[in-house]
Parts: sequence; C-alpha cells; structure tokens
Amino acid sequence: MSTSHSAAAPRDWSRREPPGCTAVAPRRRTERQSERVSGVSAQAVAGAAPTGGRARSDGTPDAPGREAWPAPLAPRARLLPALGAVYRAQLSRARVARIPLLFVATFQSVGIMVLMRGVADGPAEARAVVAGSSVLVVAFVALNLLAQYFGQLRAGGGLDHYATLPVPPAAVVLGAAAAYASFTVPGTVVTAVIGCVLFQLPMAHLWVLAAVLPLAGAALAGLGAFLGLLAPRQELATLCGQLGMSAALLLGVLPAERLPAVLGLARDLLPSTYGVEALIRTFDADPDWLAVGVDLGVCAGVGLLALTAATWAFRRAATR
Repeated sequence: MSTSHSAAAPRDWSRREPPGCTAVAPRRRTERQSERVSGVSAQAVAGAAPTGGRARSDGTPDAPGREAWPAPLAPRARLLPALGAVYRAQLSRARVARIPLLFVATFQSVGIMVLMRGVADGPAEARAVVAGSSVLVVAFVALNLLAQYFGQLRAGGGLDHYATLPVPPAAVVLGAAAAYASFTVPGTVVTAVIGCVLFQLPMAHLWVLAAVLPLAGAALAGLGAFLGLLAPRQELATLCGQLGMSAALLLGVLPAERLPAVLGLARDLLPSTYGVEALIRTFDADPDWLAVGVDLGVCAGVGLLALTAATWAFRRAATR
C-alpha cells in the first residue's frame, strides 16, 4: 500500500498559481481585445477608415500608417447630354397635358384669322394677319405656358429638385424651352396653311417656318422662363404669361403701319416681331432674302439674350 502511494506521480507544484491571482492575466487580455473591437466598430459606424490607413475609392483602408482620404465625387454632367436628358423628360411629361392646350392655341389662331378676314382689305394686312397668327401659336405655348410652368415650379419647391441634380442650369432652361417649343410645330404649320388658303397667299416659301419656329420659339420660351422665374408668386407668373401672349397677339397680327408710334416701339422690343417680319417677307412674289436673313439673325440674337437671362434667373431662384 505504501509502495503504490510512493509510485504515484507527484504533483507539479511549480505550475501552481498563488491564491487570488488565478484569472488576472486572461482577464486583462480579454479587456484589451474588447477595447480594440469596440474602437474598430465605432470607426466603422462613423464611416471613416481606421487611423493610420488610407481610404481607397470605395472607402476601405489601403495600408496602415497613411492618412485617410474621402472618396472622390462623380464628375459633373456635360451640357449636351444633360440637355438631351432634360428635353426627353419634359417632352414625356408634357405630352399628355399640353396637347389639348395646343389644340386650343391652334383653334384660337385660326379663329382670329377668320375674324380678321373681313377686316383685312389689302395684301399687306393679309400677310400680317397670317404671319402673326402663325407665330401666336408659339407665343401661347412657349411664352404663356412656360411662364406658368416655372412659376408653379418655383412656388411648389420643384426648383430644389433640379438644383440638387449634377446638371448645368442652362440645360434645365434650354431643355424645358425646347420641349415646349416642339409642341408648337404642328399647330403653327396648320395655322399657316389655313391662313394661306383663306387669304389666297402663296405657299411656296412656307419652308421658312423651319427657321422661324426654332428661333422665335427660343426667344419666346426664354422670355417666358425669365418671367416665370422672377415672379415672386405663381399668380404673378400666370399674369405675366397672359400679358406677354396678349402683346404678341396685338403687336404681331396688326400691320406695323397701322400702329401708333408708342406701340410700334413696343413691337420692335417684342422677341417674336422679327420672326413675324421674316415670314411676312416670304409671301411676296420675289422675296428679299437678305432682309429675311437679317430678321432671322436678329431673332436669333434676341433668343440668345432671352435664354441667357432665363439661365441667370434660374440660378438666382434656385439659390434663394
């Protein structure tokens, strides 16, 4: 019995730890590990790379011992692609809502020509009535409706949406103006053809409408956008659009020699006047194409100024 006790393996007293110090070292290691884990998780929640690591383009750290850099921003959209995107969006949005108004504008112009047929007693008056009624369709849509659209957009806070997009302000103004002017093409052509039939005018040079429509549309759309963006209230934008359309009706349909001097000066300041004058000259048997080109050039210059002013008004309204 004593032999078996003596043969038993002796205990390893060298590995025994002193009382009260058994779990000190493992507890310290556990606390250090938890501090590291909590520090890394706090940095991950904050969205920053850990200290000492450079952030790649996807936000992940590159290597320790380097500074952290924010992710690069996306490049700003160029003018022409942004213009095309805004134009397609405005065209699809207004396709359903603006077609009934286009019919109203066309019927309005045709009705004015029917009423003026009994008043116009000469070829000069007939040419002025047909040319002014054709451009009136452009004024109704591009000037009146665009002024109301931008006035409603500013009053409802819709400009904030365009201000946050990475597109130039000129693309927004030009895209909306081009979309609204595109709706006037069928109504203007129909009005011009009906007017030539009513007043027995030649239709051989109606192809000039291909130049008159975009130039007069750009000038009137720029003016409409400018008035709608500067109006402090939506009702004032609607009023300005209606007054502009009435001015185009009064000063465009009546011949220039029948107007008083003050109204003649106002007619010269109206952007659509030069498009009307260019269309009037084409009804002659031998048109003066140099004068037509000068009128179209002036209309293009006025349209450029109007669109530039509308772009400035958009920046001003979007940053206020």
